[in-house]
Amino acid sequence: METDRFGRDIETDFDIDDPAFNEHFYDVLDTMVARCPVAHSKVGKGYSLLNRYEDVRRAGQDWRTFSSAKGFQPNRPEGMPYLYPEESDPPRHTDWRRALNPFFAPNAVKEFEGQIRADANDLIDAFADRGTCEFIHDFAAQLPGRAFFKNLIGVPVDDLAMLVEAMDAGTYGPVEERAASFGRAIDYLGDFLARRRDEPPRGDLVDLIAGGVEHDGEPCSWEERVSVITDLTFGGIATTTFVMAGALLHLATHPKDRETLVREPSRIPNAVEEFVRYYPPVVALGRTVTKDVEIAGHRFEEGDFVLLNYAAASRDPDALDRPAELDINRESILHTAFGVGPHRCIGSNLARLELRVVLEEFLRRIPDFALKEDTTPEYETGVLRTMTSLHLVFPGGRTEGDAR
Repeated sequence: METDRFGRDIETDFDIDDPAFNEHFYDVLDTMVARCPVAHSKVGKGYSLLNRYEDVRRAGQDWRTFSSAKGFQPNRPEGMPYLYPEESDPPRHTDWRRALNPFFAPNAVKEFEGQIRADANDLIDAFADRGTCEFIHDFAAQLPGRAFFKNLIGVPVDDLAMLVEAMDAGTYGPVEERAASFGRAIDYLGDFLARRRDEPPRGDLVDLIAGGVEHDGEPCSWEERVSVITDLTFGGIATTTFVMAGALLHLATHPKDRETLVREPSRIPNAVEEFVRYYPPVVALGRTVTKDVEIAGHRFEEGDFVLLNYAAASRDPDALDRPAELDINRESILHTAFGVGPHRCIGSNLARLELRVVLEEFLRRIPDFALKEDTTPEYETGVLRTMTSLHLVFPGGRTEGDAR
């Protein structure tokens, strides 16, 4: 029985913040895909989840029926500001994405590779000769922020820890404290954007955001501009960590796969795509139904709140062979980890670059590593998922980070 395994009936009484979901993450996802195309929650005002690939894809592409304009969190905490452009629909969403996209295009992101590679090696230098590291604290919680801050918005790296803490608390902390926690990050980024607005222009992403965009010929509000820089920062520092850590966990516990990538680094980009699918940092994001509609055999009514379960959809056997297996040699990798439709992740090119560089440099510097004995990884799960600790051991001794 599901209540015996998960402590509740996940088909009719699911709770995305339940610690049991965190503990039994993959079992819950696979049960949902196999048994309930639509799951339901009684928490707060209630919500539903779409769990299969085709249904998630259909809803994600139909923004008119499944709107983002009332936010992606179920039972949204009181006082939580909206994050634009993620929590908006066209034309507002389109206005911002059209302006922002050039800064995240493949050719633009490619220019960041040298800096990201240098930062990866600087972080590895700090523990390479110790023979051990706690990968989250020592590396995975730091590199995404460095990549985003140094290459895109110029926020001081020294402030990264504070922003990560505030945004983590706003995502995984007690529900009643989330708005205040996230508010600390919003206040900081608002002050930063105001300072940049008053400085000579640099022609960068921050100048664009500070200048804003127009909607129907009218300039957007200052609050909207602060929301945009907050949304981008949140995505830049709060998601890639889980894929990064998951990849290292897999390679630490599957030496043949690790040896394959050490021997044939040309396989790393394909492995990155599989790691993204298997370790989804974005579990599920919500939509508000704007009109009565039937999907997955269920009739939704106007005003219903529905989570698009990206994590489950990426494990749908109707979309992918052997979805519960992580196969770095998989030839066709279909997933929804970056979302679908107009709200698809704007930072996917940057995420792929970071992950490729991390694997290339870590495997070059430390080709032989394992999970530390008597330790297990720890996780936090809600609408996002992250790893909070991962202890690795490896032969000590200095490796040359500068031989790049």
